[in-house]
Amino acid sequence: MSIEVASGKGRADENFPVGSWLIAPRQRPHVHAYYGFARAIDDIADNIVLTPAAKIARLDAMESVLLTGGAAHAGLAPSEQEHALRLRASLAATGVDPRTATDLIVAFRQDAVKPRYQSWQELADYCRYSACPVGRYLLALHGEPGEATRASSDALCSALQVLNHLQDCADDLAALDRCYIPEPWLAAEGLGVDALRGPRAPAGLRRVFDRLLGEVATLNRAAASLPARIADRRMRLEAAVIVGVSHRLAARLARKDPLAARVRLRKPDLVLCLLGAVPTWRRA
Repeated sequence: MSIEVASGKGRADENFPVGSWLIAPRQRPHVHAYYGFARAIDDIADNIVLTPAAKIARLDAMESVLLTGGAAHAGLAPSEQEHALRLRASLAATGVDPRTATDLIVAFRQDAVKPRYQSWQELADYCRYSACPVGRYLLALHGEPGEATRASSDALCSALQVLNHLQDCADDLAALDRCYIPEPWLAAEGLGVDALRGPRAPAGLRRVFDRLLGEVATLNRAAASLPARIADRRMRLEAAVIVGVSHRLAARLARKDPLAARVRLRKPDLVLCLLGAVPTWRRA
């Protein structure tokens, strides 16, 4: 029997423009195929009905369909199988390495069994699989080689992932009993994860949030050079907008309390990010 529970999240909930008009029209269907697969496996990991073992079995099935195709898989909902087959066809057409998708599955398997983190390094290692593959996929799709380019992209994707963890810290704990904030950082302030259940962040928790934002600032500095490293004009503009998004969201989280209300950017913020990215478009 297949149990399908959608997270309710969509492109509008992401911290970056998913397959936006900035991406060349010929590439958008491939980006949408990748996003659809990523959303489907994320929904499996966040399913509140499935056991950890059932989640992993379902993720394994998604990987099998992605890599081998084949007949309908009894453990998957038809829509899940469709996402896997669609991305399989897209990867075959574009020549992008399937690891940009299977690495995501590594992260979501971890989500199924690991509800707590003990260090910044553990969280960074998680981002290596949960976030960095997205940037690497987009670079590969646009024919953007180079280790320095990938390193800058990894930094940007990791920054956005940590910002998302901060945005959703209360909801993740309440709905999934999952906390990405390193427990020793909370303990150093005399707190436990239950501090995230309150209506507002106490002073010690605010210091923990700011510590995470300090790590994000380091990542954002490493990501700043990404647009200049990208040759494709449209992808360069997209990257510059996302760099701006990361900086603006970090600044907002430094001012706002994610326990009091979800902290997010609005349309005017995205317009300002786009305007700030215009000089990258003009570059020859």
